[in-house]
Amino acid sequence: MKILFGITLFCYFISMVKYFSYLAVRKRMLFIIATASITAGFVFHTALLVARSMETGHGPYTTTFEYYAFFSWATVLVYLIAEIRYKIKDLGSFVIPIAFISLAYSFSLSRYVSTTVPIVQFWLTIHRTLSFIGYATLALTFGAGIMYIIQESQLKSRHLGTFYYRLPSLEILDEINKKAVDIGFPLITLGFISGIIWAWQRDGYFSLDFKRTLLMIITWSIYGTLFFGRIMAGWRGKRAARFVVYGFMVVIIAYIVHIY
Repeated sequence: MKILFGITLFCYFISMVKYFSYLAVRKRMLFIIATASITAGFVFHTALLVARSMETGHGPYTTTFEYYAFFSWATVLVYLIAEIRYKIKDLGSFVIPIAFISLAYSFSLSRYVSTTVPIVQFWLTIHRTLSFIGYATLALTFGAGIMYIIQESQLKSRHLGTFYYRLPSLEILDEINKKAVDIGFPLITLGFISGIIWAWQRDGYFSLDFKRTLLMIITWSIYGTLFFGRIMAGWRGKRAARFVVYGFMVVIIAYIVHIY
């Protein structure tokens, strides 16, 4: 498993460097190498999670090490889907670093395998699977949101720099944010509901403690406000971009506090 971990981390690092290089120097070969590296890394990462699940006997998200490794995997999965759908070559420069940092950090954590089987494992699995994929989808909005703010600021200043000619249009970036929030918010909502069911069946009650619950409710509220704001008030553009960027920062804080 250590070999799979090392290969995956190396592939993600190469991909991240090549995406940055392609953003600076528009050479098609750099993008090809970046895409090949992230795809190969995802394959090895999947094999790593499968091997971990076989070793532990349950899904790869019951320890802090597994949290970060699975979140990294889910982020790459969402990115690859977005790349196939929108073919935005520079999106990797803003999303893949999140996956790399998450996986790299997991490398420093203990890989101790707990012999305790989680109570009501079905609802725990549903809760964490939906939540991680939902947050990975919101990581995509973070990257697209930063790209939107960069593009919008250049248009507003009327000084069209290098990024203007390399990043997608504001309309495409806003569409990505809308689609990602439309998918990510329902996923984290279902993840939150299944988490309540799991906690209720495990403990007989649902606790509203700050560390485990309140921060997650704040996160849910931020994206819920944007989700319904788009539907009811037509929020879009820079306001929506700022929402997803700041919202994901809160996600990271809540995520770290929640698992420790």
